Amino acid sequence: MESKKLAALLSSLVSELLVLVLLLFPSDSYNSNSHGILFRIIRHYLSCQELATSLSLFPISKKRKRTQLREAGSEPTHEDRDLERGSRLGELSRVAPNPDSFKTTFRMRSSTFEWLSGLLEPLLECRDPIGTPINLSSELRLGIGLFRLATGSSYIEIAGRFGVTESVTRFCAKQLCRVLCTNFRFWIAFPTSTALELVSKDIEGLTGLPNCCGVIDCTRFNVVKRNDCILASDDEVQDDSIAVQIVVDSSSRILSIVAGFRGDKNDSRILKSTTLCHDIEGRRLLNATPVIVNGVAIDQYLIGDGGYPLLPWLMVPFVDVVPGSCEEKFNAANNLMHVCALRTIASLKNWGVLNKPVEEEFKTAVAFIGACSILHNVLLMREDDSALIDVEDYSLYDQDSQFYKDAMTEENLTEKKASDTRRALTTRVTEFS
Repeated sequence: MESKKLAALLSSLVSELLVLVLLLFPSDSYNSNSHGILFRIIRHYLSCQELATSLSLFPISKKRKRTQLREAGSEPTHEDRDLERGSRLGELSRVAPNPDSFKTTFRMRSSTFEWLSGLLEPLLECRDPIGTPINLSSELRLGIGLFRLATGSSYIEIAGRFGVTESVTRFCAKQLCRVLCTNFRFWIAFPTSTALELVSKDIEGLTGLPNCCGVIDCTRFNVVKRNDCILASDDEVQDDSIAVQIVVDSSSRILSIVAGFRGDKNDSRILKSTTLCHDIEGRRLLNATPVIVNGVAIDQYLIGDGGYPLLPWLMVPFVDVVPGSCEEKFNAANNLMHVCALRTIASLKNWGVLNKPVEEEFKTAVAFIGACSILHNVLLMREDDSALIDVEDYSLYDQDSQFYKDAMTEENLTEKKASDTRRALTTRVTEFS
């Protein structure tokens, strides 16, 4: 019997046996810890089997049906794989003539593009505009959407490059953003308690700051909405901006993002309006056991710049420090982590559609920001070097001084617990350096 058929038969038999065990010994009979663990393992195994069965029921695209025309049970040869790969990328040859051009055209390696295309294929192909089927492969749909995000080219220009209509380019770009922001939002998710421990260890190894869970910052993206009239005057152009708050780790991976506030709000007001702030203050986040530093209990916290208030869970730099002092060393550690956030912001603004005013409706511009942020994390996860850019001066992306701060002194914002925490951390950083 062929190995694949044998494996499938054994899997089926094991599943039936486990079901029988559950029928004979219901969950209530598992009182001991060992039995409880066994019961959960069986449940987990069966859920995986059900998931696999569900996935096998998904319709197969025409492209993949062709690969199944091989003789039953035969393994694809290297030539088959090369032919399939060539057919997938061949449709994009007019805009990306070779794998090396993918980084400039789509802001990712060709291997990442192929992986993403295979992942998104069922969702990109399952929905067309009512009454006007597009009849494009998932690769072309993805290519058009990514080209818009990566280059910021106009829809008319994209239509000419891909040989489609302008309405198709608009649909593909918005569809890609909708799929990413709706179905793959989990690629930006605040870490679990266990994962946060790893984040904290990395930050402590870099800065000496214990129990730190990330750095928070806020930036703005300009939006321009033009009237449809080609000869629209400057008075018919509406300028706006979108404030985007992010939390990142030491690798510049986005852990949390909030987009959609008007850009005229200052960073502190935006923070206080977010679910992130409410969850932290409600002890639903950053609620692990504190670490003791010089007799002070240090809860989990974030690092922020001078645009934020000093809070028990938010450490900001000292003001007017003396050169060579412990406070200056703390500020240096704070700034070192702040660079991780600025590098993320610089990389997001390296997406062509975001490095200039976005000519879209406000809601669509927010979706573009969300999609680029998700793709940023995807590229990091794939270890694709297109994710991050290096610049000589990240302070160019620091907008702290450009926006209003609360008209209160540091003393009025500082709680005693926050002040004690920062002082203890200052001592630790001094010892670390």
